[in-house]
Amino acid sequence: MHIFMFRGINLSEKFAKGWEDGRSGQPLTERIKSAVKPPGPLKPRLNMAVRRLDMQIQKLDQASDRFSKRDKSIFARIVDAYTKHDMARANVFASELAEIRKMEKMIMHGRLALEQIVLRLRTVSELGDVVSTLGPAVNVLRAVKTGMANVFPEADRELGQIGDLLSGIIMEAGQNSGFSVNFETANEDAQKIMAEASAIAEQKIKEKFPELPAGIPSVSLGEQSPTGTS
Repeated sequence: MHIFMFRGINLSEKFAKGWEDGRSGQPLTERIKSAVKPPGPLKPRLNMAVRRLDMQIQKLDQASDRFSKRDKSIFARIVDAYTKHDMARANVFASELAEIRKMEKMIMHGRLALEQIVLRLRTVSELGDVVSTLGPAVNVLRAVKTGMANVFPEADRELGQIGDLLSGIIMEAGQNSGFSVNFETANEDAQKIMAEASAIAEQKIKEKFPELPAGIPSVSLGEQSPTGTS
């Protein structure tokens, strides 16, 4: 994460204008030039970020429900093929189920990570807390965004905008408080959040869905995650 500081220019308004007008695709220099008015109090913008993250969590829940229904349907077909001793057909369905469950893990991983960010944002009360809390939050958002890019383009765009919103808040809070982001600590905290979310997601997937019948290749969940790593 890079935070750009220019003397005499309040960059947080640059981000705010981009969210309101849908002009976030403008070149950086043009968005800086448009930074004229102060963006207002930090708390309402933190609350806005929380609301937008809650909406993304709800959308991920809806997507998870759709994949769960598909999972049950494919699993039933595997069992049917297996009972009829049609192993070739069962293996084809097992491969499809493996891809579905990787997607389900990715969704759950992203959801759990976003949930942790929301919990942290709701506990912020001081400017110093804003800087120390939002640094890891922005890194987590970027990791989740990367994982969602090819699957949920709308989530990719929205998470990018929320990340910009939080980056603007970090800059203003840093200017007002004198605190600055410790990038090493922020990265470590973000990695811990993502690792914990990944472990919980994999365990929940194993608990939620039944195992395949004996003789069918097992379903691997380790190839897809919001960070692009297992």
